[in-house]
Amino acid sequence: MAIKYVPYFPNTLEGQAILDNFVRTKRVLRYRDNDQVIERIERGMPLYEMETVEQVGENPKNKIIRGECLSACAYLKEHGIQVDLVYIDPPFASGADYAKKVYIRRNPLVAKAIAQAETELDIEDLKAFEEKMYGDVWDKERYLNWMYENLMAIKSVMSDTASIYVHLDWHIGHYVKILMDEIFGEDNFINEIVWAYKDIGAKAVPYFKRKHDTIFMYQKNNSERIFNIQRQQLSQSTIERFGDYFDENGHITYQWLKDNNPGVFAKLKGHPTDLSLPWLDKNNGQPLSDWWDDISPLKSHFDEAVDYATQKPEGLLERIIKASSNESMIVADFFGGSGVTAAVAHKLKRNFIHNDIGINSIQTVRDRLIANQAEFEVLEIKDGVSLYRNPVQTMDKLKSLIPGLRNEDALDKFWEGSIVDTKHGMMPVYLPNLMDSTTRLLDKPLMNRIIREALPDLPEDTKRVIVYYIDITDKAEIEQFIKEQNTLTTIEIELRDLKQVLDNVVVEDEAEWEVCETHDTLLGGWKVAIKSFHSDRVLRKIQEVNQKGEQQALHKGAKFNPLKISDEGLETIEWLSLDCTNADPKAPWHSDEEIKIDRNGFVVRNGIKTQDFWDATIASEAKPLRLKIRNICGDETIYIL
Repeated sequence: MAIKYVPYFPNTLEGQAILDNFVRTKRVLRYRDNDQVIERIERGMPLYEMETVEQVGENPKNKIIRGECLSACAYLKEHGIQVDLVYIDPPFASGADYAKKVYIRRNPLVAKAIAQAETELDIEDLKAFEEKMYGDVWDKERYLNWMYENLMAIKSVMSDTASIYVHLDWHIGHYVKILMDEIFGEDNFINEIVWAYKDIGAKAVPYFKRKHDTIFMYQKNNSERIFNIQRQQLSQSTIERFGDYFDENGHITYQWLKDNNPGVFAKLKGHPTDLSLPWLDKNNGQPLSDWWDDISPLKSHFDEAVDYATQKPEGLLERIIKASSNESMIVADFFGGSGVTAAVAHKLKRNFIHNDIGINSIQTVRDRLIANQAEFEVLEIKDGVSLYRNPVQTMDKLKSLIPGLRNEDALDKFWEGSIVDTKHGMMPVYLPNLMDSTTRLLDKPLMNRIIREALPDLPEDTKRVIVYYIDITDKAEIEQFIKEQNTLTTIEIELRDLKQVLDNVVVEDEAEWEVCETHDTLLGGWKVAIKSFHSDRVLRKIQEVNQKGEQQALHKGAKFNPLKISDEGLETIEWLSLDCTNADPKAPWHSDEEIKIDRNGFVVRNGIKTQDFWDATIASEAKPLRLKIRNICGDETIYIL
């Protein structure tokens, strides 16, 4: 349950063009109570308890926050934290599912694998499978409601001189532009930046190739915003074209205007002819326009890739951060993804806030920042949904977690399915959409919608429906509201807590280890040897992949080689860390030593890449007190040593 609700920024600006084809989620509820019409407005951003998961260094301004944008903004606003620049790369409503390729590591106990340490491994030979990270599948109204709420929340934590850059493409950008006009004001629109990129060798399609993204830039208000002019280097042909018109400092002179544009030159009365023009500089280039075609997409930057589907190149963020912030300011990304914003902000000596709902994002940026020697704290919003690594996985799994839930094509899309029993017959089931924060809280506005819109459309023989919730304002109050307002049907509404379903299926990974003191001055005085590791979820995922592969192979008449895991299971480990500072199970994690095994099987020790294969051990100078292991799917388990 949320601690409280933090108000948004005051109402959206009046007099702006608005979209009329969706209902904003600042919902107004009107209902009759004792012959009076009651009006109630949704309260704001939900503020939940925040847990410090890990502390790296001592810079409290740098934060990695796992949770929804709304709750992260509620936390920042409650603590008086304002950000000076926002860049967001939210879902594009593209209709695509994004997956992470999960690689099974080499078994460190197999001598043959160790002997290949000097050999370049072929990526294609590695065993791998894909796992969906998030789905960018929305209907337009839900997406716009979701973006409206997020933009309102983000605006509430921006400083008066802050700017926001929103990165989208042709799918939904034109709609979001109107939302931003409404929220920030048309007068605060600064630029529509086109990031154009080439795609050489791609196959032909029956339309003009879509090879650009759009980035909308707004300032928070009309006060003085931060902007540092960025320049683009001149091409050699441009330098040759202007030739002798550059002075000794590399600046183009007014003589060029006099010789080539005498009409313009004649208007410059009072200006000395030996004064150089500011817009063209042989050494520093010319001021950048809103057309960016000099930054290639990520596939041209192999050294930056962190195996994240929607990763953007560092050059793009470097330009934005340099232009709209100064050193020591706070740069925030509320859909942080691969962590490029945080990484570049750190390199440019800015502070950063990285926020994302997916655990894969949190782990990716955490490991990336460790390699960059950044200091930060990792926070987790305790909003009641933490079983799986992202909301899409949880939503995909819910139907199998709820006993008896089945698909029901005859029902409206409002209902996820139905449960059938002998007494009540078919009972439609409502599940909150974990991608939409407005459905997580069961309050009077949401219940009013269920009663007024969803119940009347059900089949006439429906006797009962089941409504699951993550949070509820007050169960007794909601039940009383149902009793008073559900007068149009005889359908009974049963309320159930979804968290009880999720909590009952948490299974932690199992590990066996051996701790011993050593006299190895190079690696440290203590060593932890991992004897075995077993992850029920990873094994079930591999079993699922094998079953699908066998069916496809059978259909094609081909041979299928299933994915296999050794008895020790060590090839399902991606990362290990030792905490030699604190043995308290509830204390924030302190990584004194850590090892990451990359997809080739090589060790990354404390953020530094090596050409060593992992030998199933991790060493530390001080006595280790706790061990944390991350499996290849991203789940982490802590063990007391």
